[in-house]
Amino acid sequence: MDTLVNIGHGFSISLQPMSLLFCFIGVSLGVIVGILPGLGSAATIALLLPITYFLDTATAIIMLSGIWYGSMYGGSITSILLCVPGESASVMVAIDGYELTKQGRAGVALGISMFSAFIAGMFGLVGLGLLAPTLADFALNFGPPEYFALTLLGLTLVSYLATNSVLKAIAVTVFGLLLGTVGLDPVRSTARFTFGSLSLQSGIDLVPMVMGLFGISEVFSLLEEKIVAAGPIRAPSRLRDVLPTRQDWRNAARPLIQGTLVGFFVGLLPGGGATVSSYLAYATAKRWRHPSQNFGGGAVGGVAAPEAAANAATCAGFIPLLTLGLPENAVMALMLGAFMLHGITPGPTLMIQHPEMFWAIVTSMFVGNCILLCLMLPLIGYLSKITLVPNSILVPIIVLACLAGAYGVNNNPADIASMTAFGMLGYLMRKFDFPLPPLVLAFVIGPIMETALRQSLIMSGGNFTIFVNRPVAGSLVAAALLIGLWPAMAALFAAWRRRRPSLPATQPAE
Repeated sequence: MDTLVNIGHGFSISLQPMSLLFCFIGVSLGVIVGILPGLGSAATIALLLPITYFLDTATAIIMLSGIWYGSMYGGSITSILLCVPGESASVMVAIDGYELTKQGRAGVALGISMFSAFIAGMFGLVGLGLLAPTLADFALNFGPPEYFALTLLGLTLVSYLATNSVLKAIAVTVFGLLLGTVGLDPVRSTARFTFGSLSLQSGIDLVPMVMGLFGISEVFSLLEEKIVAAGPIRAPSRLRDVLPTRQDWRNAARPLIQGTLVGFFVGLLPGGGATVSSYLAYATAKRWRHPSQNFGGGAVGGVAAPEAAANAATCAGFIPLLTLGLPENAVMALMLGAFMLHGITPGPTLMIQHPEMFWAIVTSMFVGNCILLCLMLPLIGYLSKITLVPNSILVPIIVLACLAGAYGVNNNPADIASMTAFGMLGYLMRKFDFPLPPLVLAFVIGPIMETALRQSLIMSGGNFTIFVNRPVAGSLVAAALLIGLWPAMAALFAAWRRRRPSLPATQPAE
């Protein structure tokens, strides 16, 4: 009963005209930020943080939250239409989303992406409102051994991101882990593999890497298609054309549920976030896909799973922030700064001292998701028409967007050189059929995994049994070993079945 009263009080705040106005502004800015490659929601929130000083706390957090989850969907738009991820969490959406665009189903890809984001966001809000204290306590029990085990589990799923060869996926993963070691040592703060370059001391930036691997390499592919003279892509002209069919919903239902659950629970953990959740969700959905779905070749489930995971993780990230005062990523740290700017400290006492603040945020996110749905549904058909732009015009637009995105992160010309190098690498990997997602996944997870491993060994004095003595870590390590060894075990069992001598047929009695 108290929960219903609190929800009603939250809606009374979030439905005020000023709250609705800034919620709409935040969602609109978030979509624009997500579409523009390289800008990022963290940079936008940092720029707008001083403005929130002149707003009341609830309105300020409502606007900043709108930017956060609006950018999650905005990043999927360019991923689907141009194969240029606006956000790192949208990398996995580009795999099947762009294939659907090339098949003339850009509207359906955008539609299933939008509905997946909405459904997962609603589920995340239910979890945020009802399960926040319990789940936050569980997340608090995660230490370095658990984080290492979780990242190990994530890397074992990398084989399911492979298109054809698992060996190629493993080789790319190892290369991504090596790239993640460039920069300062996370424990000793000494330079590694920088070759005397000051630009590399902070490591390789993720945005130029993603822009190059997916954006610039796609430019090279478009230039080749111009020579081949590929057929035109059909863009939807009616609202009916952008709505998924019943068969699309059947194909997307299971990946959507899987992505929502994976995204929510991984999003609870500091360092998890939308990016890692989208990779794990895609790998999980691909592992348990229906045989009729061709993941990597234009499956709607390949769009639904990572999109749902990213948005569910966005909502879940507020749980450790609001109940424990622990930000899970840079955006949540900026949200914490916004609270502190207004004299409110998130933590266990927030729901006691400022219950109206907690429930206003939860209900405003519900309103914001509805605004996002109503805002984007009429625009999908118009956005899809970008696929009709000739390559001679589209290529310069993609290159300009990538250049602006790569340079705008740190205002460093070296990032443009990095983007170009990764563009050439991505093009060669496409030509020789090496998968791109495992490289980005290993690069993102690698530093988290290394830090957790070294912290765990420091805790145990170099004893590796710490990863099996702790129940949660041991369970995750066992799951990783089972998943990693399962293909080999299945192959050995199949070979044993083939070599087993067949029993002689019984003779009928005379």
